[in-house]
Formats: sequence, C-alpha cells, structure tokens
Amino acid sequence: MTVATDTPLVDTHFHLYTRDMPITSWAWHHPPEDASAEQFLALMDQHGVGYGVVAAASLYGQYNDYVIRCCRKYPRLRGTAFVRPDTDMYTLERMKADGIVGIRLFFRRVPDPPDLNSPEYKLLLRRVRDLDWHVHTLVSSPALPEVIRAVEEAGVKLVIDHFGKPDERLGVDCPGFKALLAAVERGRTWVKLSAGFRMPSREAARSYAQALLRVSGGERLMWGSDWPFAAFESGVTYGQTIADLHDWVPDAATRRLITADTPMRLYFGA
Repeated sequence: MTVATDTPLVDTHFHLYTRDMPITSWAWHHPPEDASAEQFLALMDQHGVGYGVVAAASLYGQYNDYVIRCCRKYPRLRGTAFVRPDTDMYTLERMKADGIVGIRLFFRRVPDPPDLNSPEYKLLLRRVRDLDWHVHTLVSSPALPEVIRAVEEAGVKLVIDHFGKPDERLGVDCPGFKALLAAVERGRTWVKLSAGFRMPSREAARSYAQALLRVSGGERLMWGSDWPFAAFESGVTYGQTIADLHDWVPDAATRRLITADTPMRLYFGA
C-alpha cells in the first residue's frame, strides 16, 4: 500500500454516535461500539487532519442532539442533520449557529423516503437555500437524476456521497452516474470520493474517481473517510482511506484542491 506523504486538511464524511443513543426501528446496522467526538478528534490529530464535517447517521434518524452538541463544543467540526420538512426557520437558524451546515436527505433503506416534489419539502428546500446550506444525500443510482433535478430547481447546493454509488453492474456507464457527471459540470453539485471499501472493487472505485476527475479537474470533489466504517469496523483503517485517496488522485496539487481548498470554502467559509 502506498504511504501517504501528505495528509488531508478536511475529512468531509464521518459519523459520530454513542451506542446508548436511540436507534431507529429500521436501522440497517447496530454499531458494536461508540464513535465519539473525542475518539475521532484524537484520530484526526494522529493523522494530521485539521477539520471535519460530520455526516448525520441514518441509524439515529432525527436524533441530531449529539452531533449538534459536538459541533457546538469543537470549532473544528461542522455537521449535517436530519430534519422534518416542517422544521421552522428559528430552529434551523439556531442549528446553523451551532455548526450545522446542511440537511441530510436519505433515500436508501428508509421506510418513507422524502418526496422532494411535495409542498412540505419544497418549503424545506427554500429554507435550506435561504440559509445558504446544502443538501447532503446518498441515493440509489436509478433515483439520482430526479433528486438532482429537484434540488437544482430549488436553487440549492447538492453534495452527493460515495461517488454517487453507481450501479455495480453498469459502473461509469449507468444513467445515474452520467447524470451526476452532468450535474458536476453545471456547477452546483459536489461529490465525495469516499467509502471506496464499499465499492465492488478497488478498480471500480478508481474508475469512478478517474471519471469524476476528467469532468471536474478536481473542482467540486471532496474526500471523506466514512469513519467508523459501519459494517466494516474491523476491516478498514483510517490510514487506508488516506492511502486510497492517493491511489485515486495521484497529483498532489489536485489532492490539495479536493481535501483543503474546496471543503474549507464550502463548509468553513474560508
């Protein structure tokens, strides 16, 4: 494995939780141990990572309390949250003041996926736009074009996890991935190079990254570790996720764009 000679400044995708938090009845995974802010900050320091963006964990649904308190306590952190579509402006503004930078919409493995064409979600998307937040999502590939369309029509920034999770059978040729590439070119969508260990193979992850780099030149791409590697806890290390990034993006200047310049601007206003 290639040893990293430089390290990301910002990890834009990881989860924080404790096992005593209320978990949803439809949770697809039950974590074997805590993934606390203090554990992750120590890991960041060990690897020289400066800042982090917490991805709201679908396992805990609307229980954003722990993530919000962590972002409030540690200025190095920002986060996203699951919110109900009728959440009022004052609540959202308070969340922004505490370090929340966007909402997470989850369409996979949930009993009632969001309907972005409903009046309730159109209202929520307008409030997200007013706050200068973004929508952070992971969508099965066939549904991705419609989600992109709805978010773009609302004038909201969109951040898509895990290479857009292309259809394993079609890879870079699947319609969802092609829609993602087109959205990146239009300039309101960002994609995370993250969770390569969840892809069908190392070669598949590399091919997705290469396609995204061809379209973007590194602009509108970011990196995330996906710590604590839910369902892969014993098979992945943080160092491996950094080494994967070096495999996907061999050029140091492009890595700097992906792991520092773009996420600092999008999440930290720097």
